[in-house]
Amino acid sequence: MAWAEQCGDNTWRVRYRRADDTIGSIPGFPTEQAAQDHITDMKSEQRKGTWLDPIAGQTTLSEFLPDFWAAIDVDLRTEENYRSIVRRHIEPRWGDTAFADFKNLKIQAWAKELRTRLSAVTVQGITKLLSLILSDAVDEKLIAANPIRPPRRGRRRHAHRPKKKVWAEPGELLGVADQIAACYGPSGAILEVTAGWTGARWGELTGLQRHNVHLFDDDTGFIVIDPDTGTLHESASGKLWLGPPKTEASARTISLVPFNVRLLRVHLATHDHPHVFIGSDGGLLRRSNFARRAQRPAADGNLHVDNPRIRLHPVKPGLTFHGTRHSHKTWMIDDGIPEIAQALRLGHVMPDKVQETYSHVAAAVEARLLQRLQERWDKAVINAPVDIDSNWRAAA
Repeated sequence: MAWAEQCGDNTWRVRYRRADDTIGSIPGFPTEQAAQDHITDMKSEQRKGTWLDPIAGQTTLSEFLPDFWAAIDVDLRTEENYRSIVRRHIEPRWGDTAFADFKNLKIQAWAKELRTRLSAVTVQGITKLLSLILSDAVDEKLIAANPIRPPRRGRRRHAHRPKKKVWAEPGELLGVADQIAACYGPSGAILEVTAGWTGARWGELTGLQRHNVHLFDDDTGFIVIDPDTGTLHESASGKLWLGPPKTEASARTISLVPFNVRLLRVHLATHDHPHVFIGSDGGLLRRSNFARRAQRPAADGNLHVDNPRIRLHPVKPGLTFHGTRHSHKTWMIDDGIPEIAQALRLGHVMPDKVQETYSHVAAAVEARLLQRLQERWDKAVINAPVDIDSNWRAAA
């Protein structure tokens, strides 16, 4: 319900009743007819569902954030990252800004200034989060549309080519594992080769529990990535918890290569923790700690370090733990393993839904995959340098 009301000698305003029975006011009309024309437009927009209460647009971003945080449904690590971006970049600039005052050009100018201090990828992440907040404001009818639009002029920005992923041949990965055994311990070496010969992710292996490992006397076996607790997650604040793997397809069973069965059998006998892979302190593994203490020195060497406890030479500089998964994928491609078999082993979603639904991995394909992986291990062991301590893999 809306009506015109005179509020001065030459001024009229539109009064309207809101859904909560409060009265709103839109001032500034020079004549009663102008006010009535606005009421007509209001009624038309209300029938179309496009009318917005002008008062709602005066809500500031900071006032809206509590509702945004309460409603957002992402994992803890992502939410902590979002909160950090808002706290450090978005709220200092836009916290006191009413949604009605957000303008595309102002936002693009802010993004341009950010790029003088931050990487283009970082700025893109910041503006995407601001756009997400503005889109939610649209849904709440605080503004009519998200004002952020891609820039259409200015210097051409060439897309940054992603860095080429470093992967390793089996012999190189074994060399990295040998050096991990030397500088970190046998458990780290077994973790490294298990990653390389299964293609499992960091969180899937560090979250792997004993009851999801099945080893048989004939040196066959498999591990299960549980759909509810199959991954160890780590938040920005350092909190660790078990939760679902990366995607629905990531919940899977991974067959083990015979040598890996033997290694895991010996490894599990060294401790009684519920988790298969643990740190030297008996606790759960953290990615950054393992990278600093094991992965980086073992792959890159430590020739730049004065008087290290043990001297390590470069084996595969730049190889990350995730690079072991990329290595596994590369080996399967080289061995001619069907794409569906690769996807099922790595927990990838097949782009072709028909193929994903109706394809299956025959027993012969699985057997051939495991045989080729075992042959890669055997060849790597035969060609491994003799002057390095390899006691950790004696059981294999």
